[in-house]
Amino acid sequence: MMTNNQASKASFESFLRKTFKVPLDRLASYLLKIGLQPNHVTLFALLGNLAASLLIGMGHLFWGGMVAALMAPLDAVDGSMARQRQESSKFGAFFDSVVDRYDELVLLAGLLFYFSQEGAQAGVMLTYLATMGSVLVSYTRARAESLGLNAKTGILTRIERAIVLIIGLLIGKPLYSVGIIAVLGNITAIQRIAQVWKQSKTD
Repeated sequence: MMTNNQASKASFESFLRKTFKVPLDRLASYLLKIGLQPNHVTLFALLGNLAASLLIGMGHLFWGGMVAALMAPLDAVDGSMARQRQESSKFGAFFDSVVDRYDELVLLAGLLFYFSQEGAQAGVMLTYLATMGSVLVSYTRARAESLGLNAKTGILTRIERAIVLIIGLLIGKPLYSVGIIAVLGNITAIQRIAQVWKQSKTD
């Protein structure tokens, strides 16, 4: 049975897929025609996020947010490319998931450096807690799935965290972003722990 959180997440992701499917599929098709592969796009997105992280660390929050915003759709593009090629690769799926984690963590690293340079101790601590929450949300799902259980519930999954982070950068309020992620990210991890506990009681 789908929970309210799962239903909201599914509908939100479905809305994004339907809204941007045509342009993303066209971009994916073009990239395939010029000889690129999904893993190339995945790596390009990582390099772009590294550039965004450097901009953030240097205090150029808006431009760092802009670069991060441009890189965000590439996660959907590489998936579309793989589907259009009609090739499934376990390594490709693994590589994409791992790089997704790097994409998020390098942006948070840029903010951590920015706050430390500004002497904003609250920002440093909230960024650390946001990083902890982000890692644990991903880890709880991966660990649960390795045990044959489900841990996809939660109020702040990866796509929502990316949106919150980018908006905070674009409006020059990154402290709000990391504060939201710090609180809701860790709540999401706890929700997933509770979900796995409930499933384990039925075994």
